[in-house]
Amino acid sequence: MVSIVFAGTPEFSVPALEALAASRHQVVAVYTQPDRPAGRGQRVATSAVKQCALEHGFPVEQPATLRDAAAVDRLASWQPDVMVVVAYGLILPASVLQIPRLGCLNIHASLLPRWRGAAPIHRALQAGDTQTGVTIMQMDAGLDTGPMLLERVTPIDATDTGSTLHDRLANMGAEALLAALDGILDGSLKPRPQPATGATYASKLRKDEALIDWSKATAEIDRQIRAFNPWPVAETRWNGQQLRIWQATPLPSSADAAAPGMVIGGDASGIRVATGDGAIALTRVQLAGRRAVSAAEFLNAHRVDGVVLT
Repeated sequence: MVSIVFAGTPEFSVPALEALAASRHQVVAVYTQPDRPAGRGQRVATSAVKQCALEHGFPVEQPATLRDAAAVDRLASWQPDVMVVVAYGLILPASVLQIPRLGCLNIHASLLPRWRGAAPIHRALQAGDTQTGVTIMQMDAGLDTGPMLLERVTPIDATDTGSTLHDRLANMGAEALLAALDGILDGSLKPRPQPATGATYASKLRKDEALIDWSKATAEIDRQIRAFNPWPVAETRWNGQQLRIWQATPLPSSADAAAPGMVIGGDASGIRVATGDGAIALTRVQLAGRRAVSAAEFLNAHRVDGVVLT
């Protein structure tokens, strides 16, 4: 058994905290981002990790930074054997990394060194990777550069979205974390350096990336739509209005050429739109200020003749 300070903030972190709560290990404190306004009403919201921690009765700490001496001293007072960090959102300075006697472990949602950085799940989908996974690593001063302890691999399916892959990797990470802790304690796991080649950077998602360029290939547009579900959600303009694309299906290439962005038909199976090298069927869409609907529901209220998406 080890004593653990857990640090995480979003939903991705929750399965790992739940796994630790059900394990033989002792969670002595949970660190998470401060409560902040969220949503349209800008009501102050607590993080998913804080909600989970309170349900289990864990002490919660929410410092705005870990760079001042008081915050470092407070963390050290918990005397953790290990600090587990999962999508926490704050940089850990060297003074914090040195506190736990067994170091700081991180669950990273990629097969390192590929996709270091903020958005590994989405960038793997967007790039067309055929597999991804989670890496349990020992943290150092670099950005996801620390030595690796354990990996778990999963294929990326043709229908995977940012949402489905997020949930699968979160659960895989929780299982891998417990296995890594066992391996550290029994001596069967030793940290190994990341490969010297193959490093890529997963930059943070931006809203301005959401706009679809219909002149691109069908496969690239399909990956964009899947990668950006549930945020920021791929979008286009329908008669000047924002139209968000939640789901789509690539279509086989056709000899019937049309200008990219032109709606070339539609029925219950989808709204067919020409791309740079073929077509794609939009199957779930959402006009600004409206709820997301199926293609059939959308076509019941909107004509598609002559429409060009921009």
